Amino acid sequence: MDQSDGDRDKGDPTMTFAGLATFASIFLVGSMLLTWVVLNYLRRKAILDMPNHRSSHAVPTPRGGGLAVTPLLILLVAGVFVFTGVSAVGDWLMLAACAGLGLLSWLDDRHDLSAAKRFALQFVAVIIGMLALDKPVLGGLVPMWLDHVLVVLAWVWFINLFNFMDGIDGITGVEAGSIGLGIFVLTLFVPLPQFIGLGYIGLGILAIMIGFLIWNWHPAKLFLGDVGSIPLGFILGWLLLKVASEGAWAIALILPSYYLFDATFTLIKRALQREKIWQAHREHFYQKATQRGFSHARVSLMILVSNLILIAVCFAQSDTPDWMRVIAALIVVLGLVGMMVRMPVRETPGT
Repeated sequence: MDQSDGDRDKGDPTMTFAGLATFASIFLVGSMLLTWVVLNYLRRKAILDMPNHRSSHAVPTPRGGGLAVTPLLILLVAGVFVFTGVSAVGDWLMLAACAGLGLLSWLDDRHDLSAAKRFALQFVAVIIGMLALDKPVLGGLVPMWLDHVLVVLAWVWFINLFNFMDGIDGITGVEAGSIGLGIFVLTLFVPLPQFIGLGYIGLGILAIMIGFLIWNWHPAKLFLGDVGSIPLGFILGWLLLKVASEGAWAIALILPSYYLFDATFTLIKRALQREKIWQAHREHFYQKATQRGFSHARVSLMILVSNLILIAVCFAQSDTPDWMRVIAALIVVLGLVGMMVRMPVRETPGT
């Protein structure tokens, strides 16, 4: 967010503990209730995700929970912008681009748009979103034009990997909520003006995801759908890039590191094997874990615990160099992946 004097009120944009609790409760309860309303709508209209040979579910399940999550997400960011005095046009255009992505993704959920159309419109949305980043994300290591090019590519990839990884009950709610929590904790540890608004958004995302997980936890009563995962990936991508542009690049890299590793490793492996990387598959590590017999809930809980450890890595021992934190995070992620593919299964398969 633009922190210039012209874009922010002179008042203190911080909340009390009671204010934070009320803020989070509103979005948690709102998410729970609105998701219930959307679930009933999807059932009534028979908008279902039908199982196939690539699916991780066995029964037709309503798809489109993002019809609840995405409006709340946009309301959350807009509310924080107003509360913290953000008036920069670029920030509001970024939010409008998110709303546009939500509409596009709902159309894709219903009518299966071509990959070319989806990617083209995602690039347009991200280029518009770049207006909300007023500092170089890579810290001046490369020329500004190259910084912009690399950020656009990274942001589009993050949107799509977030969508690719939304393959079992609870996983995206856990991941998005964990990233939101991590950004909120950053605000607690580093309560600087440039992080305050981001922290509120992080807390709100955590609350929205908890409300959604009540319905999406295994066995899920509904799925998020592209209408949820695409805008969510867009906003989380912006948050992480904003954090990185303010100097906290290691935190921005560590918080989503499991998703980054699993999606990127799998993409590279499939490309090297000359597979059609844009087609659905069941080769992610979390999918291999469910194929081995772990329940969706068990895998999502494994990711949750690992994410909490990653948050601890971000903030433990403040004098630890960033590169050491990144190495520690990689060890955590490799440990999680190792458990997914090697740990003995001691439960009845729940997939």
